[in-house]
Amino acid sequence: MGFEDCYRLSAHAVITNDSGEVLQLLATYANRSWGLPGGALDPGETVHEALRRECREELGRDVYIDYLSGVYYHRVYNAHVFIFRARLAGQGPIVLSHEHSEMAYFPLEQLSAVQVRRVRDCLEFDGRVHSAKF
Repeated sequence: MGFEDCYRLSAHAVITNDSGEVLQLLATYANRSWGLPGGALDPGETVHEALRRECREELGRDVYIDYLSGVYYHRVYNAHVFIFRARLAGQGPIVLSHEHSEMAYFPLEQLSAVQVRRVRDCLEFDGRVHSAKF
């Protein structure tokens, strides 16, 4: 990889409700798909700082980070994605940013194949950080 090549890193949170369903946000940009809260790291940020910032921006709430469960490479985006187990901090409603138009909690089986793999690895975490390529 060359010094000037474009390469991305992002951090995303697996947040569940009391029924074990997974929080997903509907994007207003790109392919307008459902996805986990989180996003790209800014220069100089750690993955933990990025996840906290992204969740604050996208959900209007702080999160507690429990653990890093996986690091996954996505060929389409030339990116590595860090997946964390997280919990919403405090009380109050989720307030979406302009980047998302809807939020909902979904059962694991209703997520995309890539999301199922990443979320299952997270929810069944045994202390070993997973990795895979998609």
